[in-house]
Amino acid sequence: MYVVQKGETLAAIAERFYGRVQFEKLLVAANMLDSQGGSSIVPGMRLEVPAVSYELIQAGQTWDSLAERLLGAKDRSDLLALGNDSKPWLAPDEGAEIKIPYNLRLIATERDTTMSFAYKFLGDKQKAWVLDRYNHLSGKPIERGDIVLIPLFELPLTKEGIAGATAASDVTCRQAQGQQRELQLAVTREIPALISDIRGARYVDAVARGVRFLAQGNLTKPQRAVIDRQLLEAYSALGAVGLAIEACGKWLENDPKATLDPNVLGPKLLAACQQVRKPAPPKPANTPAALNPTTR
Repeated sequence: MYVVQKGETLAAIAERFYGRVQFEKLLVAANMLDSQGGSSIVPGMRLEVPAVSYELIQAGQTWDSLAERLLGAKDRSDLLALGNDSKPWLAPDEGAEIKIPYNLRLIATERDTTMSFAYKFLGDKQKAWVLDRYNHLSGKPIERGDIVLIPLFELPLTKEGIAGATAASDVTCRQAQGQQRELQLAVTREIPALISDIRGARYVDAVARGVRFLAQGNLTKPQRAVIDRQLLEAYSALGAVGLAIEACGKWLENDPKATLDPNVLGPKLLAACQQVRKPAPPKPANTPAALNPTTR
């Protein structure tokens, strides 16, 4: 919540918090200031400041389980995945920080439609299908008095907005958590440069880049697997055997499906990885003597 100060207007608050005066309509809707003919703000009034929240993906979680727990319905999983630049049929990456939309709650009037809501709050009337699916309308028109939820994924707060919303500590916290997501996205954009370093035999550059990525921490398991796989190759090429073995161990740990295919991995890489995946000792022969050592 934010406490309105003397002389402030909704437009000024929207510009401070979001950097755009157009978000005034969001503050109006979130605080139901347009109900019963509309109401103005006064000093001391507490305003809800909509903001997205964030969630760290744990092992075994799916879009379905996340949507059911965080959005109230398992069948909202497709929109949750799409809102996080993923696909509903792909499992979310362990360790990834995903956005949870702010559910703007609206009470429909006789003039409202899913298209008008989509245009006003999603910026595109063609996204009416999103509201239809999210609210389980199945093509049915909304009627006066219906409660409609608008899932909002893009609500970045400005620095001043975060400071101004400190009365709602969860908003500040959630916004800070979003920095981890931005870091993960930044690393994803730079990983092709790391792979290019390896292909161009720029191994020293690859090590510097890969170590910098890992030092930032809070990466997803697939990201760490890709980085350690490239570091394995770089360290092997530079003759740093111990570091190559360590990189292979971390690669295999973060990517359980990884295989040591000799058609893909060179002899140096295989040699390093064999120090991690040592062959199991042979089982004793299934003979009477082996089963009973006292047998003569």
